[in-house]
Amino acid sequence: MVYIAVMGHGVVGSGVVEVLQTNHQGITGRAKEDIRVKYILDLREFPDLPYANLFTKNFDDIVNDPEVKVVVETMGGLHPAYEYVKACLEAGKSVATSNKELVACKGAELLKIAQERNVNFLFEASVGGGIPILRPMSQCLAANDIYEIVGILNGTTNFILTKMIREQMSFADALAMAQKLGYAERDPSADIEGADACRKICILASLAFGKHVYPEQVKTEGITAITLPDVEYAHSDNRVIKLIGRAKILDGGHIFAAVYPALISRDNQLSSVDDVFNAVMVRGNAIGDVIFYGRGAGKLPTASAVVADVIDCVKHLQARKYLYWEDGEEGYVSDPLEDNVRLYVRGEADDKAAATAEIRQVFGDVHMLSRAGEGEKELAFLTPLSTERTLRQELGGMQHLQAASILHVLD
Repeated sequence: MVYIAVMGHGVVGSGVVEVLQTNHQGITGRAKEDIRVKYILDLREFPDLPYANLFTKNFDDIVNDPEVKVVVETMGGLHPAYEYVKACLEAGKSVATSNKELVACKGAELLKIAQERNVNFLFEASVGGGIPILRPMSQCLAANDIYEIVGILNGTTNFILTKMIREQMSFADALAMAQKLGYAERDPSADIEGADACRKICILASLAFGKHVYPEQVKTEGITAITLPDVEYAHSDNRVIKLIGRAKILDGGHIFAAVYPALISRDNQLSSVDDVFNAVMVRGNAIGDVIFYGRGAGKLPTASAVVADVIDCVKHLQARKYLYWEDGEEGYVSDPLEDNVRLYVRGEADDKAAATAEIRQVFGDVHMLSRAGEGEKELAFLTPLSTERTLRQELGGMQHLQAASILHVLD
């Protein structure tokens, strides 16, 4: 018998306990051990639950109990999750977590401690919820040099954009619907401002390229400025707007990493990923493009990924699974403004003819867009390929056009 502890009895934590109990027989068979929850750490009271006797408010009960071999962390946030997980690893206990903020900010340090203590620190559920992505990348695609990862990494923003695209719903109304349906938190800022997707691309990039990428190194834009005219202009060019997380290896070993809303062609496989679904495209030099698709969140899908990590930890109590990356270094992540991009620009001009002439003079081969109901002063176009820094400098120097929206174009 192997005893585990669960820290945090929220949506995911309670789901972990539920999956362990509901699927106990099958899990025991796959793990070759009888896995039992000995403690559940939470400050709240749950007197009506059949396992109410397992609750504790004292972390020391877990970290000081030699019978507890694996600890599940589903508390969320950075503190005290970081301190608790670090203490568990240092005490020789393996840890499975769904906490993307913890892994994105402290992953290199915690992986190093796990290596030194010969225990495991696993976090499959931190990126795609129930979508298997980290284990396939580290094992099934191990023969590849992965050179790019691009994906739709946040279900809340994808739901909002889907409503704007399909039903011409305003951003505010789509957000309100997402909150009503439970897809968005009361404070949705981590989703709509891109922080959630940023943490996920940090984890994916760190695993793919072997050095830690920190959230503060990733240029991050959310979707709060997207308007229905932007959606309509994209539609007129057979494109849709999606919030994209992207990381790629550059010449010289540096990496590019960013999160931003982008216009993508309907020919791109990511364009048809709608509602709360996520999709991650991994590009390897041997396999080509591989896509991982599914619900990126939810109680039981996420809990299933956590429990899979628990089983892995139990099967490797006397050994480590190789999941590791080095700490990052200064200058490892490139300046995103040096990336070659095309931009979508929507703006206003008192003299549209003069503005159009200036646009063609400054940018040369532009692709002008139009939409039904276009305002008298409204202009929209796609720039040619250049560095983002150059394009933004040129836009900033224009005399006849006042840019209102600037988005990336993902070809």
